[in-house]
Amino acid sequence: MISLVIADDQELIRSGLRTVLEADGGFTVLGEAADGRAAVELVVKEQPDVALVDIRMPELDGIEATRLLVADAPATRVLILTTYDLDEYVFAALNAGASGFLLKSVPTAQLLQGIRVVAEGAALLAPSVTKRLVERYLATPPSGQSAPALRGLTEREREVLVLVARGRSNAEIAAELFVSAATVKTHVNHVFGKLGLRDRVQAVVLAYESGLVLPGA
Repeated sequence: MISLVIADDQELIRSGLRTVLEADGGFTVLGEAADGRAAVELVVKEQPDVALVDIRMPELDGIEATRLLVADAPATRVLILTTYDLDEYVFAALNAGASGFLLKSVPTAQLLQGIRVVAEGAALLAPSVTKRLVERYLATPPSGQSAPALRGLTEREREVLVLVARGRSNAEIAAELFVSAATVKTHVNHVFGKLGLRDRVQAVVLAYESGLVLPGA
């Protein structure tokens, strides 16, 4: 059973999400919040597995709420819900520590699977949307500020990081590098540990910001 908190300023959205989640039988909704500040307070109190957070909310928007949740409720994974597939706020939220995002128009089955993926500790990266966001908002020359951190990686770990940044799953990386999935998982864990990364979303951000992967490449 996956526990959740729903944060959205529209009551209709909140009630609709609750209905869908509770009808599935694999989820339990611990509470709802109509603004970002209330969402942070509720999540810190209830400690759910996943917080479904809207981008645009009063008091605190989804970006600031995410930043606070990552700091104050690190065990809770933040899944952003947005109406727009090309929204600078989405990338900012990922950069703030969200574990992924979905569009509010997503089919029910995809929503439920996405929540499960995030609850299991993985990042939810919709390849088509992520690619457009990265190319649009990281098209400027990389700052190189994160480059020194990459020097501690082995050559193989850098290869794995590049493939993670390009949206490859562990199984796809294993096939491309001709190694086992278990070996890839080990490399991914080493990369995350050395770079202080929480999940694959942060890995994507770091790889692009450091210039290890270039938009459109």
